[in-house]
This record gives sequence, structure tokens and C-alpha cells, in this order.
Amino acid sequence: MKKAIVYYSMSGNTEYVAKYIADKIDADLIKIVPKKEYPSKGMIKFLWGGKSAIMGDTPALEEYSFDSSKYEYIVFGSPVWASCFTPPIRSFIKENRENLKGKKFAAFICNMGGGADKALDKLKNYLDISELSAELVLIEPKENRNEENEKKINEFIERINS
Repeated sequence: MKKAIVYYSMSGNTEYVAKYIADKIDADLIKIVPKKEYPSKGMIKFLWGGKSAIMGDTPALEEYSFDSSKYEYIVFGSPVWASCFTPPIRSFIKENRENLKGKKFAAFICNMGGGADKALDKLKNYLDISELSAELVLIEPKENRNEENEKKINEFIERINS
């Protein structure tokens, strides 16, 4: 079963996990990048990102390569913004909605300490599914490299592979 990891990363945490998982499950990485960058520093980062997430924005994306017919399993990776998954992931799903039908899904969320469960629920709702085959929540995994996070990631990988 061919797998793809579709992710958006601002600070590098989500990208760190995406690359780690892709290496272990032999998945293609599909990095989603908005055409207009979000502010990445200071309070404006949280205000702008949070507003965009809450409002359900779907920003235009840089060109990416995704042939849905190649994949049976899609893993989404996203930071948490205002208890939501990020707008670039929303854009990807909106652009590929018809081609995602019938696929298996998993998701990992990286956050700074809150809103991950709500973000996963909103992602499932947006995908119009009741459950993901695997879910993972990590708090700043790039900065907090430790045995506990590695164990969580490896358990997530086992659920994907089973």
C-alpha cells in the first residue's frame, strides 16, 4: 500500500516528524507551502495564523506534486493554530477532495501545548470521516527529542503499518 505524508510546517516541528515517519514507512513527502507566507515571529504569528485557522481560510498554494491514484494511505501533518489544523492543509484537502475518497487516513499534530484534540476532530470533520486509522499528538518534538516522543512516534508508525 503506497503512502504519502502531506504536511505543512512553519517552525520545523511538523517537518521533523514527517521526515522521520516517511523514512520508517517508505512514504512520499508532500510539503504544502502557501504562496503568501504567514508571519513566523512574535505575537502577529499567533494572531494572523489563529484568525486564518478560525475563519477556515484556504490560501493559494505553491505548486506541489500529488497523483492521488498512486496512494492508498494519506498521513496528514500539521501544527495546531487556535485549536485547528492549518489553512494550507485545508487548501490541499479542498483542492483534492474528490480524489481523496476511499483513501485511508492518519494524522499527526505538533503543538505548543493545547488544542490538539480539537484540531484532530476538525480535520476528521473536514475529511468527512468518523475516525483516523492512527493519531499522534506531540508537543514541540524537534526541540523535545526524548524517549517518550520517540516511543509515541514509533507506536503511531506501528498503527499505520498494521
